[in-house]
Amino acid sequence: MGKFLFEQQLRVDFDDRLLAHLERVITAKLRRGESFTFTWKDDASIGDGRTTIWLHPRSVIIFKFHGSRRPLLNKAWLEALSYTANGPNGLYVVPEPPPQTSGTEILS
Repeated sequence: MGKFLFEQQLRVDFDDRLLAHLERVITAKLRRGESFTFTWKDDASIGDGRTTIWLHPRSVIIFKFHGSRRPLLNKAWLEALSYTANGPNGLYVVPEPPPQTSGTEILS
């Protein structure tokens, strides 16, 4: 499990593979100077609700991975996550779609 740390106030566990995809989508938007919301479902241990944060180019974000290897990224998943991030509800986690062809997986 990797960790997403936001503004030194919030720490959330995400699977390393998911975290790598989120990192790519979030950093791409922030590099373009875009602000957006990011919402996820909370773990049952903290109430089973949901959390939404506002991300902006000056946000302090740390992506802390448990493993040292960079996972292969699924282009279809990156596109699906980017699609949500660009919509009115902001970024939220969607299930990983199967790769469409052998060329859809790229090295991170």
